[in-house]
Amino acid sequence: MKRIVVVGAGFGGFHLLRTLQRRLPRGAAELVLVNPKNYHLYTPLLPHVAGGRVHPASVAVPLRTLKHTRFVRGSVTDVDLTGKKVTVRDPRDRDSELSWDRLVLAPGAVTRIFDIPGLKEHAHGFKTITEAVYLVDRVLANLDMAATTRDPAEREALTTFIVVGAGLAGAEYIAQARRLADAAAPRTRTRWILLDMADSVMPQLGGDLPAKALKALRAQGIEVRLGMSVQEVTADSATLTDGTKVPCRMLVWTAGVSASPLIEGLGLPTERGRLVVTAEMAVPGHPGVFALGDAAAVPDLTGGDGALCGQTAQHAMRQGPALARNVAASLGHGEARPYRHHDLGMVADLGGLKGVASPLHVPLTGAPAKAVASAYHLMSLESLSNQVRLASDWIMHAVTRPAPISFGLVPGSHAALTAVEQLGIYPAADAHSDGSAKRGKSEKATASSGGARSHRPT
Repeated sequence: MKRIVVVGAGFGGFHLLRTLQRRLPRGAAELVLVNPKNYHLYTPLLPHVAGGRVHPASVAVPLRTLKHTRFVRGSVTDVDLTGKKVTVRDPRDRDSELSWDRLVLAPGAVTRIFDIPGLKEHAHGFKTITEAVYLVDRVLANLDMAATTRDPAEREALTTFIVVGAGLAGAEYIAQARRLADAAAPRTRTRWILLDMADSVMPQLGGDLPAKALKALRAQGIEVRLGMSVQEVTADSATLTDGTKVPCRMLVWTAGVSASPLIEGLGLPTERGRLVVTAEMAVPGHPGVFALGDAAAVPDLTGGDGALCGQTAQHAMRQGPALARNVAASLGHGEARPYRHHDLGMVADLGGLKGVASPLHVPLTGAPAKAVASAYHLMSLESLSNQVRLASDWIMHAVTRPAPISFGLVPGSHAALTAVEQLGIYPAADAHSDGSAKRGKSEKATASSGGARSHRPT
């Protein structure tokens, strides 16, 4: 029996396996998924988790829902393209080999870190459940400490929160976190700053929606500074690129993603840091090897010459079923086809009844946009138990008085930028950072299987 090994349970890998289970005849192939966590994370709702509106379990779809797939918990630490083997390191740091007849690389992306002094040591990312849970605790802990300190300077730093990156992840997070703080300490004056080097927030929305989103954010008392970022971060301050030094004890970094370091280590052609693949998502020169999602430079056949599909959940969710058809075709079941998908627009929940959306490129704001976003997320979860839990979370939050609680379950060291994404298992752990040393090319690659994204689909 042929074995299909899938590396990563992000949107691409998860939806590929769901489709393969339906498309392939029973017994046609063994499906194996390698991932360091036993769940698929629905990352578009991480802001709701970090804002205390949604329980973490509501956005984590158990991998046991893939009933005809064998799950191997661990991280892929070596890919041998010639020998057709991967080495898997389990949670106890034991290595084992796994052979494959078809290999699907869906390792996702890691947080893009620039060479900014103090960034890795003092900033926090926003791509995982660990980070979302930690950020809830951190906001509440800062507010508790601010309420007891007698030092005005310390109080200012504790009640100032900076988010770098005004894309969908950063804008939605700061809106939800602001509401969390207001619910926890309504009498405490807090300061929220959103930075981005771009000239608009959430430019992916298109049209005049970014301007409307900017207005909605500022209406909530959020300082939005465009054309600006940070040039240095310390434990109690951040220096902006205009030289302003802002007292701050919490900085969240959401300024983009880079393809998993696995891709660079493969020694294969890349474009914009992503593995070059055909329109069928096959890796040229390596029969039986495929890639999709954030890690793959999938041609956008609807976008003109040289266009690549965006690193969004919308594309990954649709690339999964498309690639499943092509993998099945490589085993003699069906016919391969190129991936083609027209962008369907995006949604952004900005807290309360505020939101912006462009479903099918129809611009919406306010309550209608919020309704579209909520309906879309419920449908996209594709797990009845998760859908019920999510709806229950939203209803309880709407009809009861918020009661923010800090459990302190995640130590700060576990939520550090490099620790939470397991970058320490790479030979060159900083290979994803701008300005860092590049790894040597080889026929083998070191990587963690799995990934999460913060882009929002509709």
